[in-house]
Amino acid sequence: MPDPTSRSPLLDLPGAVPADAPDEGVAAHYGNPHAEQRALAGGTGYVDLSHRGVVRISGRERLSWLHSLLTQHLSELPPHTPTEALLLDPQGRVQHALYLVDDGEATWAHVEPGAAPELVAYLTKMRFLLDVDPQDVTADYAIVHEAGEHGITDDNPGTPEVLVRAPVLFADAVPGRELFLPRHALAEYAKTHDKPAGIWAYEALRIASHRPRAGLETDERAIPHELDWIGSAVHLDKGCYRGQETVARVENLGHPPRRLVFLHLDGTPEHLPAPGDPVEHDGRTIGAVTSSARHYELGPIALALVKRTVPVDAPLFAGGVAAAQEVVVSPEAGGNARERLRDR
Repeated sequence: MPDPTSRSPLLDLPGAVPADAPDEGVAAHYGNPHAEQRALAGGTGYVDLSHRGVVRISGRERLSWLHSLLTQHLSELPPHTPTEALLLDPQGRVQHALYLVDDGEATWAHVEPGAAPELVAYLTKMRFLLDVDPQDVTADYAIVHEAGEHGITDDNPGTPEVLVRAPVLFADAVPGRELFLPRHALAEYAKTHDKPAGIWAYEALRIASHRPRAGLETDERAIPHELDWIGSAVHLDKGCYRGQETVARVENLGHPPRRLVFLHLDGTPEHLPAPGDPVEHDGRTIGAVTSSARHYELGPIALALVKRTVPVDAPLFAGGVAAAQEVVVSPEAGGNARERLRDR
C-alpha cells in the first residue's frame, strides 16, 4: 500500500508546485511565493505542514516522564499551553526538536518529516513500567499552520474538527498557530479556507525570524547554545535529563564552538547559496550555510553556523555570495559562572 502521508491532497490545489527535500509531499508554492509570504506576514492564509511527523503520548505519567527526558520543564505544563523541547544525546547534541502541547488527556508533538518513527522507538525503549504510551500517529493526523491573531474559531461551521492547537515555530514574527487535524480533513480544510501558502513562504519567514530547524541548522555536532535554543526550548533550572551536563557546562563555564548568524545576501547573483555551502572570511572557510530563501522585503537571506570567534562585523561570503552578518547567538554566549567570578 502507498504511504498515506507521502503526498498531500493540497497538492491538487490550483498552481501547486511540489517541494523538494526535505519537504517532499507538500507544496513549495502555489504560483506566487512573495504574495504568499505577504499574506502570512499580514495574518492571513495557511500552510500545509502535513509532511511533518506527529507523535501522541498518553498515560497519566506522561508529563513527568517527558520532563525527565527532554530539555524543557514539562512536569507542570498546563493544558493547551504550547512549548518546544529538545531531545539530546548523551553528549548534549541535538537529536530531535519537538513542538508540544498537552490537551489534558495526552501530549501531542510535531517533529521533522520522517523523524517520528525514530523518536517513538526511543521513547518506547524508555517507558520501563510507567503509565505512558508514545505512538507515531502521522498516518492519521496532520499539521496545518494557520496565520493570524485569532485563526479559526470553534464555532465556525466551515471548520473541520480541530483536535488541539500547537505552538507556532516563529510566533514572534508571524502570529498564528499550528493545528492538529485528522488527516482525512485536510481536503475539507482547503475547501473552507483561502490563501494557501507554500513551504517556501513559511521557510522564508522562519529564516527571517532567526529560528533554527532541526536537520537544517543542526548537524551531528550541534548543541543548543549554538542555535539560540536556550530559553525557548531549554529550561536551565530543572532536574536531570540526557545531555544536561553539556548544557550546564557551556552555560556556566564555556562558550559554544559555533554560533548561528543571519545573513543578508548580495542580491546581484541570481543563485542562492545552498545548505552546506561554505561560509568564508578572508579566504578561509569558517562555517556553512544551513538555510536560504528569498524574502519578500529583505531579498535573499540565509542562516549559517560559523566559528564563534569570527568578528561580528566581518564581511563574509556564503557560497560565493557576499554577505553581511546579523548576530543571532552572541560570541559571548555561555560562560555565565566564569563571568560572575571575574566580576567579583
